[in-house]
Order: sequence, then structure tokens, then C-alpha cells
Amino acid sequence: MTNILFICGKARKRSPTAAAVAAERLGQPTDFAGLSADADERVGPEQLAWADTIAVMEKAQLSRLKRQLGPSLKGKRLVCLDIPDNFEFMQPELVELVTARLGRILC
Repeated sequence: MTNILFICGKARKRSPTAAAVAAERLGQPTDFAGLSADADERVGPEQLAWADTIAVMEKAQLSRLKRQLGPSLKGKRLVCLDIPDNFEFMQPELVELVTARLGRILC
């Protein structure tokens, strides 16, 4: 089993949706977090240690993750899903987009 951590900015819409969709569709353990100081669930060392694969929503978040937590990412598979921040939690269009991008995680 692969532990998958989904990261977005504030962990309110995209990453919790992606974690729920991936858990259901892939049957893998998932979690979610945000990079912003005011994130509902801020990414921490325990989550990074737990994760085998880390999926961010945007390229800018991938760069920020590497800058802020680079040493903690050693040995982790990093994936960018390219999902913009213009959806609500579990919005059908977001669920559809996440589902379509899950293949990036499986490669």
C-alpha cells in the first residue's frame, strides 16, 4: 500500500476532496494538508514521514514545498496534479478532474 498525501494552500477544498476521491477510487491510505500558515490542517513532519507519495495541486505549491520542507521530501515521490483553485469542496467538476488526474499518482 502507498500512503498518499495531498497538499494545497489552505486544505479546505482541493486537497480534502482529492484525499476522499483517491481513498475511494484507489483504495490507498490518504491524508491532506495545506502549506499556508492559516491552513485548516497545516502540513507537518509526521504527515511527510508517513507519506510515500505527495501530490500538490499547483506547480507553485511544489516549488514552495521544496523550499520550505526540502530535506523532509527525500525519498518521496512528488506529483503535481495541475488543479486550479476555483472549486468548492467535493464540487462535481473537482471530483471529475481529480479522478482524471489520479493516473499521475499511479505512474
